[in-house]
Amino acid sequence: MQRYSKNPEALSQLSPEQYRVTQQSGTERPGTGEYLHNREPGIYVDVVSGEPLFASTDKFESHCGWPSFTRPIEPAHIHELRDTSHGMIRTEVRSVHGDSHLGHVFPDGPADRGGLRYCINSASLRFVHRDDMKAEGYGDYLDQVEDAR
Repeated sequence: MQRYSKNPEALSQLSPEQYRVTQQSGTERPGTGEYLHNREPGIYVDVVSGEPLFASTDKFESHCGWPSFTRPIEPAHIHELRDTSHGMIRTEVRSVHGDSHLGHVFPDGPADRGGLRYCINSASLRFVHRDDMKAEGYGDYLDQVEDAR
């Protein structure tokens, strides 16, 4: 079983935007994220710890300006916190092992897929294509992306 943790080497290699988002709870500008329009099959992992977070099969177009997912690939890797910043009450989503700020979860996702919308910053993610998953140690998750759209 792979172990995930906040990786100092990964932290040192973050771009200024990735650092601002993951370590300072920032938000990338809507419509600018690298993975917003990614339709390739694979999984999205924490850019800091490598822990698996979301599968391409759970990604959907929400027209909110950020990649959106209906559920985490591994619920135990997601920590939800009450966020009262900016005069709103929201639920912040962080990775458990990397403690990276990922984005927020809202109850306005597709009803037929659980009703949740995980609105996630591309800057907090690294995409692992299905073809590379086994070699990168994510082979256990291949069954969750084989039928990718």
